[in-house]
Amino acid sequence: MRATQQQPDLQQVMQLRLFQNVATSSLTQLLKSFRLCQYEPGEILLSPFKRNQYLYLLLEGQLKVYLGSLDNHSVRTLEPGECAGEVSFIDNQPPSAYVLATNRALVLRLPRKTLSSLFSRSPQLMQNLLELLCQRVRQGNQSILDSEQHANLDTLTGCYNRRWLEHVFDRESTRCAFNEQPLLMLMLDVDQFKDYNDQHGHLAGDYALSLVAHTLRNQLRPKDSMIRYGGEEFVILLPEIALDEGRSIGQRLRESLQQIPQFYSPIGALPGVTVSIGLAQLHPRDSLENLIARADSALYQAKQQGRNCLCG
Repeated sequence: MRATQQQPDLQQVMQLRLFQNVATSSLTQLLKSFRLCQYEPGEILLSPFKRNQYLYLLLEGQLKVYLGSLDNHSVRTLEPGECAGEVSFIDNQPPSAYVLATNRALVLRLPRKTLSSLFSRSPQLMQNLLELLCQRVRQGNQSILDSEQHANLDTLTGCYNRRWLEHVFDRESTRCAFNEQPLLMLMLDVDQFKDYNDQHGHLAGDYALSLVAHTLRNQLRPKDSMIRYGGEEFVILLPEIALDEGRSIGQRLRESLQQIPQFYSPIGALPGVTVSIGLAQLHPRDSLENLIARADSALYQAKQQGRNCLCG
C-alpha cells in the first residue's frame, strides 16, 4: 500500500453512496483526515487475522472478497463506489473475510475515530451506512441461497441431485400422508447407455443425458421433482397421482423420447435414446430406501422384458 499525495476530490466523494446528502461543510472538514491509498494487484486490505481501524471506499480498480482462505473462489467483487470493512469498522472485531486488490486500486481510507465523530453530527451519514449494511446482508443472503441451490443441482442436466432427493422425499411424503394422497416414484434408466458412449463418445453421452432431462422435465408439473440419481439413472417423484395415472404418465414420458430418432447437438446430429422405467407407490411407513428398492426392482423387470418399456 502506498499513500498518495493526491487530495480527495470533494465532488467525487459527494457522489459516493456513503456521503450522499451529507452536508458539504462536514465533508470539507473531514477530507483533511481522509487518506488516498494505492494498492497493487495482490495486496491485502483486510484479513481475519488483523483488526481493522478503517472503512475503505473504492474509487478506482477492483477488489475481491474471499471467505476462509485466499485459495477459495472469491464470493464477491467490489466495484468503484462500493465500500469494504464496514462490519468490522462498526463492531471493532477482526474482519470475517479477506479483501484484496485484483488490479491497481485507488482507495479512500477513512479512520474510525474521525468518521465516528461525524456520526453524531450527521444522521444522514448514519442512515447511509445502515443502508449499505442492509444491502450487504441481502447480498449475503442471496449468495447463501444461490450456493444452496447450486449444491442441489446436477450441473450437466439441470436436474436436482441425490442430495436433494432426501429433502424432497421427506417433504412430499409428509404432505401426501397428511392429505391422504398417493406418492409415486418413477425410476428411469437410459437403455444401452454404455454402448452409446462407446460408439459415439462420452461428450455425445452427456448431450444425450441432457436431452433426456430437458424432454422429460418439460412435461412435468411444478410440484413434480426430477432427480439425476446416478450416471444414466433418473428418479421422478409424482405427488398426488394415482397408480393408473402414474403408469400413463410414465408411458407418455417414455414415448416422448422414443419419438426422437435423432437430435442436434454442438458436435452434430446424434441418435436419440430410449429409457426403461420402473414404477412404485409409497406405502404407509415406507422409507425412501424401501420406495427406491421397489422402483429399482420394477426397473429391472422392464430391462428383462427388452427395455424401452415400463413395469410396476
